[in-house]
Amino acid sequence: MAEFDWNDLRAFLAVARTGRLAAAASRLAVDHTTIGRRIAALEARLGAQLFDRTPGGHVLTVHGERLLPTAEAMETLAIRAAGELGQADQALTGTVRIGAPEGFGSYVIAPLMAELADRHPDLEIQLVAMAGSLNLSKREADISVALSPPREGRLVSRKLTDYRLGLYAAPAYLDARPPILKRTDMSGHRFIGYIDELLYAPELDYMQAPDVEVRVRLQSSNLIAQLQAALAGAGLCVLPNFIAAREPGLVRVLPEAVGLERSLWLVTHADLKRLARIRAVTSLIVEAVRKDRSRFLGDG
Repeated sequence: MAEFDWNDLRAFLAVARTGRLAAAASRLAVDHTTIGRRIAALEARLGAQLFDRTPGGHVLTVHGERLLPTAEAMETLAIRAAGELGQADQALTGTVRIGAPEGFGSYVIAPLMAELADRHPDLEIQLVAMAGSLNLSKREADISVALSPPREGRLVSRKLTDYRLGLYAAPAYLDARPPILKRTDMSGHRFIGYIDELLYAPELDYMQAPDVEVRVRLQSSNLIAQLQAALAGAGLCVLPNFIAAREPGLVRVLPEAVGLERSLWLVTHADLKRLARIRAVTSLIVEAVRKDRSRFLGDG
């Protein structure tokens, strides 16, 4: 390949991972016409079509599928070279994207962003707090907080913390309905919870009570939406104690009889873990959780 350009491969990887020129352009901070031009140049140099252009986006052809692992291997080498031989591993500059469940992202990471900005003013921090997970292998995020450790891919994980959940409701809801003095009293009460078919992790399926008929009448795929519904007096809701305990508009229901425990994991890609900007952000997250451990393990 004469005059091979690594930036063409970067464009190829971005389009392969996002499926759209505009999304790839946003990821690489260039114009979408530049991405299209680089893909066309790469296809011309290779003499092969790498993508089928469809109404739903760009889909890898057989040739594109064959090129993908080689391009990813070259990307890994480029990142490693930057970390081991260049100055990129020492410079606290660039972008760090953090993916996290909406509750942890909103109540733990978002309040850390001021400190991150003060400590490292040249870093650009992107927080994706959502009901779902980002794929680190596809470089959708640099750091991820997950409900379980990854089982495949070149990913490195460590347990961040265990955390406890409890049953909560607003006083307005409890005052207007029969008292809940024991577990069986929960039958007939209105529950707020996840939409079963939209659960993105089995760890969120905690509405199974063998001794009580639980009916989840109000459902949302988003934990913050469930929290707001509970605050408005819509019903009973299972919430992480580290979130609910900070809301004066909620009270704990049956604290001795209803409780769950889950875990949070901090995940990074093996190729990125040594970069200084990744180490700086992960260290601050770990430090914040460790400093406030009782908030996660307390009874709310």
